Amino acid sequence: MAYNRDFENAEADPENRAREDVENVATHLTARLAARGYEAIPLGVYDDLAETLAEIRHLAPDVVFNLCESISGDSRFEPLLPMLLEKEGIAYTGSPPLSLSMAVHKPKAKEILRARGVPTPDSFATSHADPQPGPLRWTELPFPLIVKPAREDASVGIYKESVVRDATALGARIAHVLSQYRQPALVEQYIEGREVYASLLADSSGEPQVLPLYEIDFSGLPPSHPRIVSFEGKWVETSPEYAGTKPVRCELPEDVRARVAATARAAFTALELRDYGRVDMRLGNDGIPYVIDVNPNCDLSHQAGGFARAAQAAGLTYDDLILRILQQALIRKHDADTIPLAIRSRRHRRPDPAGTVSTGGDRLRSRTTGRSG
Repeated sequence: MAYNRDFENAEADPENRAREDVENVATHLTARLAARGYEAIPLGVYDDLAETLAEIRHLAPDVVFNLCESISGDSRFEPLLPMLLEKEGIAYTGSPPLSLSMAVHKPKAKEILRARGVPTPDSFATSHADPQPGPLRWTELPFPLIVKPAREDASVGIYKESVVRDATALGARIAHVLSQYRQPALVEQYIEGREVYASLLADSSGEPQVLPLYEIDFSGLPPSHPRIVSFEGKWVETSPEYAGTKPVRCELPEDVRARVAATARAAFTALELRDYGRVDMRLGNDGIPYVIDVNPNCDLSHQAGGFARAAQAAGLTYDDLILRILQQALIRKHDADTIPLAIRSRRHRRPDPAGTVSTGGDRLRSRTTGRSG
């Protein structure tokens, strides 16, 4: 049970402290798996990945339940542990490194979604606080707009001030993101409408199935607040945003529900997610579900976690859910090596003074054999 512990000693950074929720999830998951007869061992991941990998080698697990969302407080490093596990040929739960990397780089994820025909709000990314030439100039996107850090998750960097309605506010918010988060700002068309969450769980064949839909009830928000799930709305229990953003079952006409589910599956497939994930959408007044975020390895909390809530609505207990995810990884256990050709080459290659390599029957001649220089 691998999870990040980069939230420790981060008292001065409340946004990073929010990551500590993953430890609670890991503790509960460990207890539930142990109750079902599995030997589950929690392993906190610090900055020293070599030490982590040495510990995993020592434990020699059948599978790693991967809850590691960041390293050194940086979400960009989320793919590193799965990458090392793949090098070791160790099976793990959840999405592979490429998917994790694409999802955390939101502008790139949106490019892929658009290329695959998945609706997503028009946007541009910028590293400048002043208008710059580009495919989408500031004036080409109609207000209101929402400004986010380009590579964060869990609503980090999203506040009521993130929704801007004029060029002055836009420039100020971009400057804030550049200064505070030291990364590009993603400027996205703000879609008025319902915010719908689609949780997806792979079936026995690995195909993603859409669980019952949920949406955010914004009716409790103060009128001055935009209808978004801000950082406070997700993490600060004493805030009006937290009180005013409640997840509820999403009831839609069948044709709209089918459109939302199809969009969620298309986004899941476009970014090559695996096992489970969540797709966040804004259902516009035009009836189109616009993907605003794709969350591989999303929150599996048994308390406030939206994924567990959706699974329960589908008739799955929490234990059913985690065992479904675990079984997907166990199926991959004997095929966890993702570079079999390289492995076979290392196993069977023999020195050959003639400059050829045995391939089990045929022989391939080196391109340099018989040439000089």
